[in-house]
Amino acid sequence: MSGSGGRGDGGRGDNSRGDAGVDPVGRHDFDLHGLVGIRLIDAGPIEIATVRRQLGPLDHPLEREPDITIRFVDKVTAGPVTLVGLGVTGYNDDGFFVSRATGSTARRARVPFDQVGHGPEIVCERGLPLVPHLLAIINLTALSKGVLPLHASAFTLDGTGVLVTGWAKAGKTEALLACMQQGADYVGDEWVYLTDSGDMYGLPEPIRLWSWHLRQVPAILAARPRRDRLRLSLWHRAAEAAKRAAHVPMPGADVVRKGAPAIARQAYLQIAPRDLFGTAAVTLHGSLDAVVLVMNSESPGMVVEPITGDEVAGRMAASLADERAPFMEHYAHFRYAFPAASSDVVAQASAMEKALLSRLLDGRAAAKVSHPYPCDIAALGRAVMSGVSQQRGVRAEGVRPAAGRPVGIS
Repeated sequence: MSGSGGRGDGGRGDNSRGDAGVDPVGRHDFDLHGLVGIRLIDAGPIEIATVRRQLGPLDHPLEREPDITIRFVDKVTAGPVTLVGLGVTGYNDDGFFVSRATGSTARRARVPFDQVGHGPEIVCERGLPLVPHLLAIINLTALSKGVLPLHASAFTLDGTGVLVTGWAKAGKTEALLACMQQGADYVGDEWVYLTDSGDMYGLPEPIRLWSWHLRQVPAILAARPRRDRLRLSLWHRAAEAAKRAAHVPMPGADVVRKGAPAIARQAYLQIAPRDLFGTAAVTLHGSLDAVVLVMNSESPGMVVEPITGDEVAGRMAASLADERAPFMEHYAHFRYAFPAASSDVVAQASAMEKALLSRLLDGRAAAKVSHPYPCDIAALGRAVMSGVSQQRGVRAEGVRPAAGRPVGIS
């Protein structure tokens, strides 16, 4: 039995709509800058909105065959499922399934992990809060075409295309936010796609801004609708109440103490780039002229140092593997369910990433910025652009970057 799903009906189970000819009205396409095409089938407004929340408004009819198809059904399988990850993954003769809960109800998607990179069809039950592993599958598909997806932010400022990368929570969004305040054009945040031609492409997915971001850039919060400001205020009050209650000797105080950080983490806003920066500033495309690696440090100041593209490549290979870990956990579940099925693209992903990182970052002007966390957002922006200017100047003089004295930025 192949892991791709078995009955020849796309894993539709008892879906009553069928797909005779596939009514064009039920189709909806997303196109990631011509790099990866996604087609939704039997998708209504709710399903389209679900995918749009994950990718941003990349809706565009495809004039080619899709790289990824997502079909929406009422029920993905009628039979019982053998569980692998308890309550999360499982399989039967129809295929391999990943579950996501919506309230007290769990919905399933059939995910053919062995087809990743080769035109997979994901079958989702209506009501799923998201398409499981969609970005990971898009990224692996792009990788199979020689395009490098990188966990990064990117922008163009004063004619220079800047890629800011690093480990999760290292300051990529903060650097982007600072430079956008200085008149930059937005390319991307979270995921940026690099091509052999030296181009950078971004996703217009919503940007998550935390309370401390908004305190430093109050104009953003002031421009938000009243409901957003009210939501943030309510979470702040809940977090403060939980913090106070955690220190009161009473039954359940330990539970409140453990839950207080989770409540505090809800104090954020998700804002679409066009709403945040204005339509004219959101280009989603730029030239890869300079690379900045951002890193958190326990030291109080900000330090800018030269770095080689090779060092950035080596560090980001590890970061990319970490970003793919949730996908790889379920891929291991899939291999357990179907030992004879596998994906060559998944198996070769790390090697392909390392090769592309080395090729695309070699010879680029590159700097490393170390900073405390949370940081002064405006100061981080100055540090990033200082590093870019220094290393662009070095490149213009034809000198290879070497370890030098760090430069402090205040």
